[in-house]
Formats: sequence, structure tokens, C-alpha cells
Amino acid sequence: MFPLTLQEMQLLIASAVFLLGVLCILIGVFILISRGYAREIRSMAVNTARIGQKGLAEEATGLVKSASDLVASINQLVKTASGAGAFLIFTGMVMIAGSYWIIAQIDSFPF
Repeated sequence: MFPLTLQEMQLLIASAVFLLGVLCILIGVFILISRGYAREIRSMAVNTARIGQKGLAEEATGLVKSASDLVASINQLVKTASGAGAFLIFTGMVMIAGSYWIIAQIDSFPF
């Protein structure tokens, strides 16, 4: 094993935390972009609206209730994906700040 000094170990840890933070931010942005506007979700929303209009025209209350439940489920799915993306972005920012803090601590030790 290679002998590492304390400063080299801190630099290695800070670099790893920084890279993981950047990766979390990139994954979070990708989730926000791709999951919020996925083709399948838009298609389901359009078809649900058509079913709802047909149900209103034919006075089928059960069909309208099912369509509104489906729209609510789609909205919850989008909110969940957005929440996961925002959490990953926040976690990435905290990790980058933590890596900066680790780098700032390197010169504060007397040895």
C-alpha cells in the first residue's frame, strides 16, 4: 500500500466527495429534465383528457371519476420525480460544500 500523508488523504477524500457531488447534481438535473416531461406521461395525460370528455358527453360518472384519479396519479408521479431530482441536486451541492470545507481544513493542522 502507498503511504499517504494526512494532507494527501484529505485531498483524496475531498476530490472523491467533489466528484460524487458533481455526479449527484448531473443525475438530479437529468431526472428533472427527463422524468417531468416524458413522452409516456404526456400521452397518458392527453388520453385521460379524451376519456374525461367522452365520459362527460355520455354522462358516465364512473368513467370521469377514473379519469380524474388517473390525472391525480400522473401529477403525483411528476411531483415525485421532481422531488427526487431536487433532492439529488441539493445533496450534490452539500457534498461540494463539504469538499471545500475539507480542503480548507488542510492547512489548519500543525503537523
